[in-house]
Amino acid sequence: MSCDYIKFLEHTADVYIEVCGESLEKAFELAGLALFEVMTDTSKVEPRVARVIEDRGFDMESSLYRWLEDLLIEYGRSNLVFSQIRVEYVKKEGDEYVFKALCFGDYFDPRKHEARTEVKAVTYSLMEIVQSDGRWILRFVLDI
Repeated sequence: MSCDYIKFLEHTADVYIEVCGESLEKAFELAGLALFEVMTDTSKVEPRVARVIEDRGFDMESSLYRWLEDLLIEYGRSNLVFSQIRVEYVKKEGDEYVFKALCFGDYFDPRKHEARTEVKAVTYSLMEIVQSDGRWILRFVLDI
């Protein structure tokens, strides 16, 4: 049963997102794409520039937080928005969870890319990671 989706949920002040993937890696990919979809129309972002994002967290939630924060930091540092993301792995290594992804996108250009909502920060608010029936569901809030 396919479940790969991004859903924007109701929230009074910020952006509340749910993604579902058939693997944890797919769910992380969709979470990253959802972050950039808040900021721009990712279908208009050509995959011209590649970046490798690698990091770790002390548990699954902190890994999701670090993943999204690393993407936001890359955007802040280089003005890159990503439209294609391939997460190679999210796995437990010792007492930590590590992840590695290859991200493709372009430098944000307001002449080519729609400016939507600025994401200020990733939060732990309402964060959930659920594995059920071979699917991974991630929920998280972005501060705007």
